[in-house]
Amino acid sequence: MTSRPGNPGLSSAWSIAPALYGSPAVQQLLRNFRSSQVALYGYADDPSDTPPGEFVPPRGLFLLARDSDGEPLGCGGWHLLCPGAGEIKRMYVRPEARGRALGRQILQRLEADARDQGLDYMQLETGALNGAALALYARHGYSSIPSYREGRDPEINRALRRAL
Repeated sequence: MTSRPGNPGLSSAWSIAPALYGSPAVQQLLRNFRSSQVALYGYADDPSDTPPGEFVPPRGLFLLARDSDGEPLGCGGWHLLCPGAGEIKRMYVRPEARGRALGRQILQRLEADARDQGLDYMQLETGALNGAALALYARHGYSSIPSYREGRDPEINRALRRAL
């Protein structure tokens, strides 16, 4: 468990643990995530398009952060993209839980697990307007790469990669 100063009305302690992608708590966060993306960009990928089996160890992992009352605060996962490479997917922290290093901890745990599985690098996509996510990934050594997803608009989507 990790403690951080929190926002009023939100527990200041949390835990991060593996979770099933299809669990109700994860799906609740992913609906919130998708709504925030639609509000920002006018559309968003549907998290249900990602098969839950992509996040099953040892070829992936999905993490869920909860506060001390069991409320879901954030999530994120990785899955095998190709030999030696993983992809970070569905990183999200509820707005009221941001600014407490929760996203950083989820990212570090995902990277450590991928490294333990023998992966050489991680890559991801995030939105060009998501300054907080871009800053987080830059602080953790991610750099821009050409899009690896067909049909992505580079004015909207940013592809990033980091060696593990």
